[in-house]
Amino acid sequence: MTIMPAARELQPELIRFRHAMHQEPEIGLDLPRTQEKVLKALDGLPYEITLGKETTSVTAVLRGTGPSAAARDAEAAGAAQPARPSVLLRADMDGLPVQEKSGVDYTSRVDGTMHACGHDLHTAMLTGAATLLAENRHRLAGDVVLMFQPGEEGFDGASYMIREGVLEAPGRRVDAAYGMHVFSALEPHGTFATKPGVMLSASDGLVVTVLGAGGHGSAPHAAKDPVTAAAEMVTALQVMITRQFNMFDPVVLSVGVLHAGTKRNVIPETARIEATIRTFSEASRQKLMDSIPRLLRGIASAHGLEVDVDYQQEYPLTITDEDETHTAENVITEMFGDSRLSRWATPLSGSEDFSRVLAEVPGTFIGLSAVPRGVDHAASPFNHSPYATFDDGVLADGAALYAELATQRLAALSQSPTNS
Repeated sequence: MTIMPAARELQPELIRFRHAMHQEPEIGLDLPRTQEKVLKALDGLPYEITLGKETTSVTAVLRGTGPSAAARDAEAAGAAQPARPSVLLRADMDGLPVQEKSGVDYTSRVDGTMHACGHDLHTAMLTGAATLLAENRHRLAGDVVLMFQPGEEGFDGASYMIREGVLEAPGRRVDAAYGMHVFSALEPHGTFATKPGVMLSASDGLVVTVLGAGGHGSAPHAAKDPVTAAAEMVTALQVMITRQFNMFDPVVLSVGVLHAGTKRNVIPETARIEATIRTFSEASRQKLMDSIPRLLRGIASAHGLEVDVDYQQEYPLTITDEDETHTAENVITEMFGDSRLSRWATPLSGSEDFSRVLAEVPGTFIGLSAVPRGVDHAASPFNHSPYATFDDGVLADGAALYAELATQRLAALSQSPTNS
């Protein structure tokens, strides 16, 4: 392998890039300063760059100049040249509305905003891969698409980029797609994690408004109290899950907002509940969409109240392709050894909009532990915590893996004459 020494030479630059991005995090779909940093990192490299119209996304296409076995075979047979294969590599770029308390010396300079999920590492690693791939363009038997995506944290940035054509950026639909995500806990430092099939849960939102009639707290019989009904709804939702859903097909429903009233002796007119819902099968997801409104309307009716139930479908299940996952595992063990690979037996209850890419093309999603060396991965603060810390030491490894995945997958795809 020649890619790792080159990646290690890039490490100081990747650290500088990551720290600069960490100090200036941006939220949502509009990340102008982040986009500027990415474009500067790509400047001078032989990429075809397209900027997003609805977001500050960056799509960069590298045309490989390496030999293609299928092209050689077609030329020898006097047949039409097959289309060159292509592979997509994705990094998300947005931060979170979290006040940083990690204590690192490159802490966020933006009040109330932090790269608490490690997207700064993802972006740094993909810019590193961009350099490695450009330097090894002669080895690429096809094209590589770099997908620098804003708005992963609840803004569905992947769907914007898909609508704007990122999957067809080389001129035809990409053949495979790979994403990577760092963790500040779960696994020992430097461990790569994979899982074929369902890897991450689907994510949905629930917003419930209980509609009553306000009154004096001393005379609840003369009002229609939405608070007691809302409290009953919160507990009833948990009971429903244990009684209507199979324990071996888990459902997670967590209420994060329960709000009503302005003063202790005033019965309010409305009460509000907001919850996040995670499911691991499409069947459970669809069942919840029917069961939750029916349950909440029944409770409201029993109290003589009305209720507005807004079930919001968000990110679908992240389902990795079995063959593409095994391909990634082989590359990981070839580069780093068996000890650096963890094959998860069960999915993680987090969710990802990279799921939208994997629903369109075969691919996989890879976890990478950035737990600082010497820190207990079982006790360290997890992603989204204001105390979460991510070790720069994984940057070169991530960049090298991105580049080698693309290189080896293109080589394999170029062997097939059906690639057209």
